[in-house]
Amino acid sequence: MNRRRFLHLAAVAAALAGAAGAARAKDYPARPLRIVVPYPPGIAPDIATRLVSQALAERLDQQIVVDNRPGGASNIGTEIVARAPADGYTLLTLTTTNTINVSLYRDLGFDLLRDFAPVAGLVRLPLVLVVNPAVPAATLAEFVAYAKANPGKINYASVGSGAATNVAGELFKTMAGVNLVNVPYRTSYMPDLINGQVQAAFTPILQSVGYIRAGKLRALAVTTAAPAAALPGIATVAQVVPGYEAAVWDAVGAPAHTPRGIVDKLNKEINAVLADAKMKARLADLGGEPMLMTPVELGAYMAAETEKWSGIVKLAGIKPE
Repeated sequence: MNRRRFLHLAAVAAALAGAAGAARAKDYPARPLRIVVPYPPGIAPDIATRLVSQALAERLDQQIVVDNRPGGASNIGTEIVARAPADGYTLLTLTTTNTINVSLYRDLGFDLLRDFAPVAGLVRLPLVLVVNPAVPAATLAEFVAYAKANPGKINYASVGSGAATNVAGELFKTMAGVNLVNVPYRTSYMPDLINGQVQAAFTPILQSVGYIRAGKLRALAVTTAAPAAALPGIATVAQVVPGYEAAVWDAVGAPAHTPRGIVDKLNKEINAVLADAKMKARLADLGGEPMLMTPVELGAYMAAETEKWSGIVKLAGIKPE
């Protein structure tokens, strides 16, 4: 009888929790939302988040505040959300870097796959190797030759050791046999790159395409296996460095145990924003493609990315700052 009663009470509790979750989802959101971007303003994840959040705010009929919390190769902002209430009002812009950090740092203070509920994808895009126009290289082959002739004299910017912009650069160094110097930035590196204080960067195309089109930066190659439609005529890195490939993505996560109904509602609304023809055209113009996924699909994708980047971190011998 005691066991029967326990099972009965457990079933009732589960039913009540499900009903409460559904009720919360029905009334959600009742106040402004906050999306923590663990990077400074002007970086690709910030651009993508602000672009989508504007349209999402209209669909939810509620204000969305984008809260930039850079530092620690995205770990500072990520931990803030890991410790936030699981009520759907504090969200996180997840990026490729989060999956890289799993193998790069021994003690993050959180578990990416345990402490976050995957909500929805945002955008997937290539990185592009860009140089300041003063660099005497018009093609990737010329850049490799120039770098080999000037070992340790070319600085490339990144948003921190272990960030995708750094890992892509270190992988390139290993596979191309060149010696470039990583210069990590806590704020946007674009001003210094345009002014020539650093000479190169593996930067998300969304972040740099405007400067490339304006002639302020020179694109040498994209990091994906296929060329980027937004940069016609620009080669892939793999054409000069066989086997090289890297791409980045942005997504939305919430603290673990956020009610399923709220996660599903956010997923539905974000996917609707991404499926809109105007948004798709805007992302395509910036070099990205919408990343429409269910929460389950996003969780599986993050797990696969964590495993993939672990191999790259080991191959390139990357260490945290």
